Amino acid sequence: MVTFSTDSDILKYEPALFGELHLPWQVLAAGTGGQLSGTTFTASAADFESSQVTAGGVIYLRSADGLLDGGYEIVSVDSATQLTVSVVRTDSEAQPVAPPEATDISYRISTFAPQACEVAFALTEYFGIKPGNPASDIDVQDVLDPAVLKGASVFAVISVVYAMLASKAGDENFWKKSLYYRRLFEKARQRCCVGIDLNCDGLVDITITRASVRLTRD
Repeated sequence: MVTFSTDSDILKYEPALFGELHLPWQVLAAGTGGQLSGTTFTASAADFESSQVTAGGVIYLRSADGLLDGGYEIVSVDSATQLTVSVVRTDSEAQPVAPPEATDISYRISTFAPQACEVAFALTEYFGIKPGNPASDIDVQDVLDPAVLKGASVFAVISVVYAMLASKAGDENFWKKSLYYRRLFEKARQRCCVGIDLNCDGLVDITITRASVRLTRD
C-alpha cells in the first residue's frame, strides 16, 4: 500500500513521537555500540535490510555521554550495518547534514508506517480513487503529484498516534494534541487539489478537489 508521508515528515512536527513516546510494538531495529562519523552511522550487530528499514525513516540516537540525544532522518540504507543519516532538512532532496560525531551510541528505529497506510487508504476513499474506492477507474498510481497529499497525511497520522497514546495513558493533553492535529488534517484535506494523469504523459487530465471531479483537458 502506498503512503503519502514518511516518518521523517512526522519528525519535523513531533520529534517526541520517536523518543519517549515511540510505540514499542512498532520498533524495527534497536541496539547499542553504534558509531557516527559524518553522516555515516554504523552498527556492526545490526541487520537494517532484513529489519525493513528504509529511506525516509527516523533513527533515534543517544550517546553514552548524552551529548547526542535525538531523532535523525534516515537518508539511505547503505548496507545491513550502515545508514546515511542527517539532521532534519527543510528539503529532502538537499545534501545530508551531519549530526555530532559520537561512539558507543544506543539506537532505535521505530515507525508509523502502519498508521500512514491506513491514512492513505482513507484519503483515496475520500477522493474516490483506488484502493479506497475499488469501483473507480482511477488508481493511486495515476496521481500526478502525490506530495499534494503529504500534509494531510502527516497531520492525520499524528492525530491517530496521539489518540492511541491518550487511550493507553489516559492523558488529557494527548487528547488535546490529537484533536489539534485532526483539525489541521481536515483543513489540509480541504485544500488538496489532486491532479490525475490518465495516460502517463505527465499532464493533468482530471482534477479532484474535495471529492469532486473536474475534467481539465481533452
